[in-house]
Amino acid sequence: KVTLFSYPYKVVGLEIHAQITSNSKLFSGSQVQFAAPPNSLVSFFDASLPGTLPVLNRRCVEAAVMTGLALNCTINKKSLFDRKHYFYADLPAGYQITQQRVPIAVNGSLSYSLCKDNKMSQMVTKTVRIKQIQLEQDSGKSLHDDARSQTLIDLNRAGVGLMEVVMEPDMCCGEEAAAAVRELQLILQTLGSSQAIMAEGQLRVDANISVHHPGEPYGVRTEVKNINSIRFLAKAVDYEIHRQIKELENGGTVLNETRAFDSKLGCTVPMRDKEGKQDYRFMPEPNLPPLILYDAKSLPANVNHQQVVNIDWIHERLPDLPSVKRAKLVELYGILPEHSFTLMNEDGLMDFFEDVVKQTQMKPKKVIGWILNDLLSHLKQHSLTAKESPISSFFLADLLNLLENGDISSSAAKQVFEELWKGEGKTPLEIVKEKQLELIQDQEELEQICQAVIDEREKEVIMVVLRRNQKVINKLIGLVRKATRGRANPLLVKQILEKKLSE
Repeated sequence: KVTLFSYPYKVVGLEIHAQITSNSKLFSGSQVQFAAPPNSLVSFFDASLPGTLPVLNRRCVEAAVMTGLALNCTINKKSLFDRKHYFYADLPAGYQITQQRVPIAVNGSLSYSLCKDNKMSQMVTKTVRIKQIQLEQDSGKSLHDDARSQTLIDLNRAGVGLMEVVMEPDMCCGEEAAAAVRELQLILQTLGSSQAIMAEGQLRVDANISVHHPGEPYGVRTEVKNINSIRFLAKAVDYEIHRQIKELENGGTVLNETRAFDSKLGCTVPMRDKEGKQDYRFMPEPNLPPLILYDAKSLPANVNHQQVVNIDWIHERLPDLPSVKRAKLVELYGILPEHSFTLMNEDGLMDFFEDVVKQTQMKPKKVIGWILNDLLSHLKQHSLTAKESPISSFFLADLLNLLENGDISSSAAKQVFEELWKGEGKTPLEIVKEKQLELIQDQEELEQICQAVIDEREKEVIMVVLRRNQKVINKLIGLVRKATRGRANPLLVKQILEKKLSE
C-alpha cells in the first residue's frame, strides 16, 4: 500500500517542445508539412552534407519572441546558439543546434486554473515559473519495422523549428501538469506561434518527477519522455509519483533515468540511463553569429525593418490571450467563470457558442446550458469537436428560437435536437411539423383535455380541493402533458387546472 502523505513533497517540472508554425524549417528553406512522403522535404543542410551552412528563419524568431512576451518573459536582446552533441540515426549531423547558454527568453510565468476537489464551481488559479524558452532544431524520425527487424529513417522532420519551454518544478501532481500544458497550448494556438496539435507531434512533453521528505533536498528525479497527450501526461505523472514512493517505502532507490509512458498498460517503463550535461559536450555554434534583437529605443536609425526583429512591434500586436478572452465571455454574456473555461478548452466550442448567441433570441445564460449539457455531451460521446458537429450553429439557433418563442416545449426541443443530430439535413421547423411537436395553442382544446384528466382522477382532485396539495397538482399537469405528448404549455395547463379546481 502506497501512503502518499509519507512523502508529502511531490515535485514536477516540465520541458515542452512546441513546433513553430512556419512554412520552412529553422535553418533551411525546406518546406514543413505533416505526413508528407518520407524524405521528400529534406535539403542538403537537413541531411548534413559537408559544406552546407545554416540560415536562420526570421519567422521562427518572431514566434519565439511572441511566445516569450505572452508568458511574461524577459526577451534577451542578445542570445546565442550552441551545439548539443549526441549520436542517433535520425540526427545526421551528430549534434542539435539549440540555445543552452543564453536562450531567447527567460524568467517568465504562466497562470493556469484547475478544479478544486473535482468541482467545476470551485476553480483554483496557480502559477508556474518559466525558466526559459529556447529555439532549437527537431530531429528526424525513426520508423521501427519489427517484422523485418530494421529501422527506417525519415528526415522530413529534421531541422523543423522548435521552441522548448522549460517550466520550473512548481507543480505537484498530474492534474496541475495537465492544466498548465493545456493553458500553454491555448496560448500558442491563440498567438499562432504553434498549432500545438499533440496528435501530430507538434507539442511534446517531458516530465521531470521526484519526491522527498520535508526539510530534505529534492529527491532523485526521473524524466518521462515524449508524452503526446494531456490525458496521458496526467496519468504518467501520477503513476510515476506512486511508483517512486512505493520504491522508497520498500527500501529501494529511485534511479536517475529516462522512462517512457506506456498508454496501454498505464505505467512508465525504463528507456535508458539519464545523460548528464557533460555527455552532450555543449559548444558554441561556429556557423551562427549572436542573435541580436531590438526594441523601439535601441532600433538603429534608417534601418531596414525587414532585416531586424523589433520586440516592441511584436508586443503591440499580441492578441487577447485566453485569460482575457475568458474574462470577456463572463462579462459580455453573464455566464459563469467555469463555463468560460469549458468553452475555451474544447476545440471550436467558443466560436460555436458565439455563433448561436448571435442568431437566437434566447439569452446567453440559457444558451450555455444547451451548449454544455446537450451539444458537448453528444460531441464527447462520439469523440467529435465542435467543428465536426452534425448540428450547425444555425440549426441550433433555429431550434432555440422555436423554444424561446413558445412554439415547442422543452421536452419537444430535446426530441428535435436528437433528430438534428442524425444529420439528415432537415430544419428544426420541418422536424417539428413532421413529428407534430408544436405546442397546442387552442385554449378550448386544452381545457377539454384538462377536464378529461380531472374526471379520470377523482381522488387526486379531492385532495387538491381539500389540502391544496402542490404535488398532486404537478401530477395532474404531468398527466395532461402525457395526454398531449408534451405539446401542452405547462404554465397554461397549471392556470387552467387551478381555475377548474377552484370552481
